[in-house]
Amino acid sequence: MAAGGDPDRIVLGSGGPAAAVALPARDRGGPRALGRMLMRSMLDDWNDTPSAHQMAGLGVFDRTSSETGWSALLGAPRSCGGRLALRRARSRGRPVRSSPPAFIDVGSAETFRDEDVTCASRVWQAGGSAEPHVWPGGFHGFDSPVPEAALSVDARAARIRCCAGCWASEPPPRPGRAIGEERRWFGAA
Repeated sequence: MAAGGDPDRIVLGSGGPAAAVALPARDRGGPRALGRMLMRSMLDDWNDTPSAHQMAGLGVFDRTSSETGWSALLGAPRSCGGRLALRRARSRGRPVRSSPPAFIDVGSAETFRDEDVTCASRVWQAGGSAEPHVWPGGFHGFDSPVPEAALSVDARAARIRCCAGCWASEPPPRPGRAIGEERRWFGAA
């Protein structure tokens, strides 16, 4: 990698983009991520889950904000169809068994709660690995404005544990390499 990183040690972050990047990288023969950090992820462009309706007009990111975001990404009215929509709106696509493990975290008092919990269920149904965390009373982005709150501290600690666990594992084999040829993260032979 030009930035000096190790392409075998990637953990994708930042919610919806992390969910969408893993499949094109795999399809194009790119590096396989060790994991995906899906934090307060906007995954369902239909914007019609119980939590989306429950949180309408409340909080820092509500159903209207989600609708605005999806319209900016897919066009208004929803003019994006086919494979492009499946890549951008991950709730439309089928989970793939070969997808990297997903750490999913969301607040219980936020618009994306139900779509993120559904994402974890769909990953499991496909035979994949998901670790969902629904933070009680957490609103969208709760850990940013009050980083010292116990809930914020716990959420950040869980994310760090997840990343540490991914990085401690052996990288997945890359196409064309035997399993024994993988480089070790800490320089061990």
